[in-house]
Amino acid sequence: MKRDSRLSSVLHALLHMAERDEPMTSDALGLCLGTNPVVVRRTMGLLREAGFVSSDRGHAGGWRIAVDLNTVTLRQLHEALGEPAVFAIGSRNEHPECLVEQAVNAALDDAFAEAEALLLQRFQNITLAELAADFARRHAAWRSSRS
Repeated sequence: MKRDSRLSSVLHALLHMAERDEPMTSDALGLCLGTNPVVVRRTMGLLREAGFVSSDRGHAGGWRIAVDLNTVTLRQLHEALGEPAVFAIGSRNEHPECLVEQAVNAALDDAFAEAEALLLQRFQNITLAELAADFARRHAAWRSSRS
């Protein structure tokens, strides 16, 4: 079953963008993410519509972050991506006539709802600035270990 990795990809792209003073092209972001620039443009377009990034056309154009990293949460980015399902597992049949399957669905649905609420609450408490700071710490440790 394919998982939706757009949130992870968006976070990856935004952290690369945060490290630069100039815009990043879809081609450059595609190289960072190991994906096609068309996929980058489509996904970044959703973030532009939500006001998180801006884009400029032309030779010096590209994508740039349009907000303060301290104000953006993972939850907001998840919402900007259309709130994709957080779990790839689910009920076998959404509207079963079988009473056994109804009991199974009720138990699973409750558990999934609780887990999703907890995850989204956690997403609300993580900012892009925190991720950028974590990356900076890891990068500094990596650089000092190579000296």
